[in-house]
Amino acid sequence: MASTQKHKKPAKVRPAGFPTRDQVMAFIAESDTPAGKREIGKAFGLKGQEKIALKALLKDMADEGLIDVGPARAFHKMGGVPKVTVLRIIDVDDTTLIATPERWEAEGQPAPRLRVVERGKRGALTIGDRILARTEEAGRGWVAHPMKKLAKASEELLGVVEKQTDGKLWLRPVDKRIRKDTPISDAGTAQPGDLVLAEPHGRPPRIFARVTDILGDPFAPRSFSLIAIHKHGIPHVFPDRVEEEAVTASALPLHEDKREDLRHLPIVAIDPSDARDHDDAVWATPDADEANAGGYRAIVAIADVSYYVRPGSALDKEARKRGNSVYFPDQVVPMLPHELSSDMCSLRAGQDRAAMACHLTINAQGKVTAWRFTRAVIRVAAVLAYEDAQAAIDGTKDNDLLEPALKPLWACWALLRKARDARDPLALDLPERRVVLDEFGKIVSVAIRERLDAHMLIEDYMIAANVAAAKALEAKKAPVMYRVHEAPGRDKLVALKEYLATFDIDFALGQVIRPATFNALIRKVGESEEKEQIMTQILRSQTQAYYAPQNMGHFGLALGSYAHFTSPIRRYADLLVHRALVGAYGLDLPAPKDKAIPDRSSLSQEDYENMGRVGEMISGHERRAMEAERETIDRYVAAFLSAHVGEVVKARITGVQNFGFFATVEGLGGDGLVPVSTLGAERFFYDEAGKALEGVESGERFTVGQRLELRLAEADPINGSLRFELPDAPAPRGGPIKRDRTRPGVVHRGRPKNIRHIGSKRGKQKR
Repeated sequence: MASTQKHKKPAKVRPAGFPTRDQVMAFIAESDTPAGKREIGKAFGLKGQEKIALKALLKDMADEGLIDVGPARAFHKMGGVPKVTVLRIIDVDDTTLIATPERWEAEGQPAPRLRVVERGKRGALTIGDRILARTEEAGRGWVAHPMKKLAKASEELLGVVEKQTDGKLWLRPVDKRIRKDTPISDAGTAQPGDLVLAEPHGRPPRIFARVTDILGDPFAPRSFSLIAIHKHGIPHVFPDRVEEEAVTASALPLHEDKREDLRHLPIVAIDPSDARDHDDAVWATPDADEANAGGYRAIVAIADVSYYVRPGSALDKEARKRGNSVYFPDQVVPMLPHELSSDMCSLRAGQDRAAMACHLTINAQGKVTAWRFTRAVIRVAAVLAYEDAQAAIDGTKDNDLLEPALKPLWACWALLRKARDARDPLALDLPERRVVLDEFGKIVSVAIRERLDAHMLIEDYMIAANVAAAKALEAKKAPVMYRVHEAPGRDKLVALKEYLATFDIDFALGQVIRPATFNALIRKVGESEEKEQIMTQILRSQTQAYYAPQNMGHFGLALGSYAHFTSPIRRYADLLVHRALVGAYGLDLPAPKDKAIPDRSSLSQEDYENMGRVGEMISGHERRAMEAERETIDRYVAAFLSAHVGEVVKARITGVQNFGFFATVEGLGGDGLVPVSTLGAERFFYDEAGKALEGVESGERFTVGQRLELRLAEADPINGSLRFELPDAPAPRGGPIKRDRTRPGVVHRGRPKNIRHIGSKRGKQKR
């Protein structure tokens, strides 16, 4: 009878002292650096024939499924992760970043999801970042300890396919900071002119692009915002489970019997004419209490988003991942799905809506003396555009709500304005651009938003409610997600002092810096031509606001305690403040048992424990949104101006560097460069303190804020860049030279070492 037992391979003879399989496995698992064949051999002191035997052993172990080899020829446990490896952050689970190995070659096994453990200053990492990390198994999963944040060179490229005269395809980047095109090795079905995503491959300097996704026509409606969405990695598609939960949550009963009924009040929402959602409404009336003679009572009603978006729910996790809604001229990427953001949580006229009501008592001096918060049901009397509300007050347009709603609102605001003036917050009235599109998504115009009293009225009511929310939580010793704006740092103040000195304006650094300090500067300038540029420099001297559970005050508003409460549809910070108020004041309304959503709507223990981490995350998301919105408007402006290339336009200088100056078209915006090489035959030195370029022979100066006429030489809608020339631009020559700061007033002629000269061979090589 033939034996069915399989014959075993004869064991290979290993040199004496040679490591066992277990020893090799233990070394690979415990190594703090990538463990390749060389490192293993060195660790065990192997030489000559022993190294050959090691190669055979490692091959056997790989064949047996014990180990796997990574892209850098480093070994790791099969199904495991190298001790040190490159990871890409792909997701956020509550407050924990999730990463996967950048390359995963374990056949038949899904790439592991590692929890990223950040130490020290957190918040610097976000979805899409690449990190070099030390990894370890913990419990049933893996954790990663970041060692270094890596460049994004290997991330997907976003650009437009272009065909050269020789027939070869190149990828033209949409990011104006990237100056080089990339040759395309595999275009797939992409055609010249297509906006595409591509992955880079190869090694510098021979980097090629492989098209992975075709996004369509870069000039089609919504493409400019689509570029920003992909470039910044903004989540813009809701998972099915989030959409389904939004439908379930939107069907929750209002619980009118458990809410304060404010449906009898003529509450109005005043918003931009193109607003997609309405999350705040206001009402005011003279206070009948004799103890508050001359004062008012007001209500700021905010959509009760915390009732629908509950801690730990799929909606909550997605909202936290987004952090805020992102507003583009052609679309909104909302923080919450449509069923909530523009329907059930939007305060529509004539419809019953759940609201968080902030009741304010305001005395005759405009000081808010008392507040209380309730969960309410409201029925907005009307949704008015700012322009229509202003027209009704000005008497140029009839409105039935003028007497019952608008006049009391304006009278109460007169008191709030009095208190605001006494507080003297930072008053930088800088223009804001507004892109107007037609029904087909094509650009019609770029205009400056008009600043009306109606805008300031709503702003002051919202500030009052935000302050009340922060102080109400402080009174209960409850957690607060503060909106923090710290005072300017000394470095920026020194730079501002040097800049103001060029206008013969003194600015003492020894004084206590308050918003009123800057307001006094602005008043001193008056209505001179330099006012706008000085306000711009004051703005640049300010720190960036952020969210945190530690109160550092709000410098710009001259407030000791400030939190965002008034926009929970579009800001996650506001949602956390609502939850904190619900818990602190016993306002919870449990969800029905038959609904598959969390029971509580107040701040969870996890919310409480992760306030600092979440503050850092949503502050980063806010900066991401601002940059994406600004870049998109720049692309629309460039598209609008592309029809005017070659024309002379009125412009204002917005920035000066040693290589040229930046200017913006008056009334439109969109910065463009005037290279110093186009300024004429003479040389220019860069006056850093005065933010100016000055001709050596002529003394002609180009300085920040200066108005002049320029010829539009180039307008690129793909990356939003503009390029200008002087109307009588001569042939280019040389570059700027810099003042010798060790010898005031002395100018070195010739070739300064730290300035690249356009046109030189060395300069070309450095580009």
